[in-house]
Amino acid sequence: MLAFKVPSLKGLRALVVAVSDNHPPKCGGDLVVVSQFRWIIRVSEHEDDAMRREIVVIVCAAAGCAHTARVDESKVVDLTYAFDDQTVYWPTANRFDLTPVARGRTEAGYWYASNDFCASEHGGTHLDAPIHFAEGGQSTADVPLHRLMGPAAVVDIREQCSANPNYLLTPADILAHEDRHGRLEPGTIVLIHTGYGQYYPDADRYLGSSERGTAEHLSFPGIGESAARLLVERRVDLVGLDTASLDHGPSKDFIAHRVLSKANIPGVENVAHLARLPARGATVIALPMKIKGGTGAPCRVIAILP
Repeated sequence: MLAFKVPSLKGLRALVVAVSDNHPPKCGGDLVVVSQFRWIIRVSEHEDDAMRREIVVIVCAAAGCAHTARVDESKVVDLTYAFDDQTVYWPTANRFDLTPVARGRTEAGYWYASNDFCASEHGGTHLDAPIHFAEGGQSTADVPLHRLMGPAAVVDIREQCSANPNYLLTPADILAHEDRHGRLEPGTIVLIHTGYGQYYPDADRYLGSSERGTAEHLSFPGIGESAARLLVERRVDLVGLDTASLDHGPSKDFIAHRVLSKANIPGVENVAHLARLPARGATVIALPMKIKGGTGAPCRVIAILP
């Protein structure tokens, strides 16, 4: 077991890379245990487009160091909406249905409860796997774990979206964020904060229309094609936002989905509570239901604040 104590994630990155280069860890593969971190943290060092060196830093939960596994819940933000009969789904998709199967005391006297549920892959807080818009792309079960956890960058475009409900994220928005907070590093999870989470689950305000069975009247912000291509150039791992789609409501060609999916970059839609995250410094973990062959899945997304 290896244990290191460093003052910051930046210092941790340097330390782990040095360990990887000179003294490969022997604990269960490329694992390093850092005592003051209580959540899974991924540290990536990208050498070039063809080579990605990765180390997963994970807290040991074995009996000998179980005392390190406690979590400061004040630093954990749930970015996931609960699934129920109010959950927002794409207007043409099947909504969430929960059917009670059993609930009560058995003949033997003990309590037993169980439900069946049925829903589209694409509703509520959920993952879009690359295969959703890219033939031959990764399915939900095939998305590498390293793409689902990492440092977050929150790009705030609330002002633009308040003036234009169909606003498209632009490269200028991303560059302005980088001017203030530094260039987006490869492996970053980029979250677009439009402010539309304040309307969830009111479909008329969140989607622009509550009409079911057609997507002809939708109105909400999304990601423009040039911005999507810039995110691909930055080699980000995951893109999410607080609307129902990576593309804006009026889209007919879903070009942001197509650009990101072609690069095997998954998306997360209907992300909750982005106002609680800083522009930089949080760590995001987004774990979907592991559906073999799935084009998406309900996703539990959390953030750990710095």
